[in-house]
Amino acid sequence: MANALEIEVAGRPVRLTSPDKVYFPERGFTKRDVFEYYLAVSDGIMRALGNRPTTLQRFPEGVGGEMFFQKRVPTRGVPGWIETAQITFPSGRKADELCPADLAHVAWAAQMGTIVFHPWPVRGSAVDHPDELRIDLDPQPGTDFADAAVVAGELKAVLDELGFVGWPKTSGGRGIHVYLRIRPQWTFVEARRALIALAREVERRRPDLATTSWWKEERGERVFIDYNQMARDRTIACAYSLRANARATASTPLRWDELSDVEPDDFDLRTVPERIAKLGDPHAGINDVAHDITPLLEWAERDAANGEGDKPYPPEYPKMEGEPMRVQPSRARRPAPDPS
Repeated sequence: MANALEIEVAGRPVRLTSPDKVYFPERGFTKRDVFEYYLAVSDGIMRALGNRPTTLQRFPEGVGGEMFFQKRVPTRGVPGWIETAQITFPSGRKADELCPADLAHVAWAAQMGTIVFHPWPVRGSAVDHPDELRIDLDPQPGTDFADAAVVAGELKAVLDELGFVGWPKTSGGRGIHVYLRIRPQWTFVEARRALIALAREVERRRPDLATTSWWKEERGERVFIDYNQMARDRTIACAYSLRANARATASTPLRWDELSDVEPDDFDLRTVPERIAKLGDPHAGINDVAHDITPLLEWAERDAANGEGDKPYPPEYPKMEGEPMRVQPSRARRPAPDPS
């Protein structure tokens, strides 16, 4: 196994140990391959991660070995130039997470065995105010990527009517993510309400294929629009992040007109840098506009007046004001036992 290397990244020395360690056994990709991948997608990964508190999904022995999520940067053994941001979990606990200021931060994380990057939808300077909505189109059993692409098309039609610009990408798995940059003036609760209203509008237009039902027993063979990705501390793999699967796929930005013609496995550690070199980054303009979500919040008020209020939060969250019962519908409808 090769000796450790020292590589200059963004003007900083980053040490790469065990570069020949195999990280993706099925394809033979090494730790150095992962490290060099993140250098190759530098502009794109920094558009996704720049100055965002970021949870690291680490695999020190590679995919198939031990995995853990690191939400706190260690207080010792870390380069002095590493920047962090303090975030607050739903429980009220706090943590200082990595907050990449430049590509050296990404390279350092890759050296530490990070394969997947999970940034918060906030910047380090305003950690309680999201600056993007993240719309996660999650195919349920019986549906696939092609179905998610159809729902994404319906979503784009709604965004177009609002005058909003959405930015689609593969999840790296079977789903599709669409990002919408917003002004950082609303809370997580308000951003989540806005996303629920947007998701409900898509569901109304394609009830046969889209659902906002939190409970799996009610989703059927439809694509779930996971509104809880906008709940505090819920994160998804960012644009250009690798995924921890056998093929080493990457969550890859797309043009809208590509959605019906691609497959998630088209985009991996080898092909994505080649794609950028040939076509550029489809998300290059994502920071150009930040939208006012007031129209979505007005939709949320309208829906509440029509009896469609809040939806359940994830089970680990404290009970939220106005939230419905977190009870599986089949259990909630179970009749009380006969006292006789």
